[in-house]
Amino acid sequence: MKDGRTLRAVVLAGVLSMSGTASAWRPMTIDDTDTMDPGQFLLDGGAEYEREADSKHWDFPFSLTRGFLPGFEIGAGFGGQSEERTEVSDDNGIGETHKEYGSGDLTFGAKWRFIESCPLGARHALAATVKLPTADDQRGLGSGKTDYDLTWVASRSIGEKTGVHLNLGYSWIGGPDADVLHYGVALDYKIADAIQWVGEVFADKELAGGTDTAVQYSTGFRLSPAKSLTLDIAAGSRIGGDAPDFTATVGLTWEFGFKKQESR
Repeated sequence: MKDGRTLRAVVLAGVLSMSGTASAWRPMTIDDTDTMDPGQFLLDGGAEYEREADSKHWDFPFSLTRGFLPGFEIGAGFGGQSEERTEVSDDNGIGETHKEYGSGDLTFGAKWRFIESCPLGARHALAATVKLPTADDQRGLGSGKTDYDLTWVASRSIGEKTGVHLNLGYSWIGGPDADVLHYGVALDYKIADAIQWVGEVFADKELAGGTDTAVQYSTGFRLSPAKSLTLDIAAGSRIGGDAPDFTATVGLTWEFGFKKQESR
């Protein structure tokens, strides 16, 4: 039987994985308005780590996204996970360590960039995601419920090197858990042709239960040794609320596609 803290951690992890499309915006949680060109694919994967006082959690996500129309893409994400929990017995006060392994939840997402440039010079998009309960809720690796998310995304370029991105989303959590409002801001800065710094602050708030807003930050880099390949690394921590003490992620993204042959 999962306690309240473990259940909230599962719900929060689900909300963060649902933010944006399946491909998200490695290594950030905050999404941007960019979409794949029609016929182009984006394959990404990595390893993610979270540490709290009584648990350590690893995720190994991967996803595939395809552009279908100008400004519109769909994608799917899956992966594996591992968790190590320390539980203290009420009888003797001694902590016992338990390890669990299994698959993650399956997600499907779509993103539509419906405004290319508003009067303020920003691009706007809507990202919708559904999370199917393929993770084992009996072992505390998932909620066992189907969740839905809708997120508004805005991006604006500042000069040739800087971009700012805003997210505001709502997650409909299946079962008895409270729905969640999540939001945040991210910045990226081009240090060199092949190096980009990224940073973000994001939060989520359960709309019932009286819990504090969980606020986190993360910062890292994207490295592009080739035009179609990007490596990423980032780390972050809690600012406030019931959020992980430390997070880290590393991964890669590969863009590819099939060019249409022009008729003579």
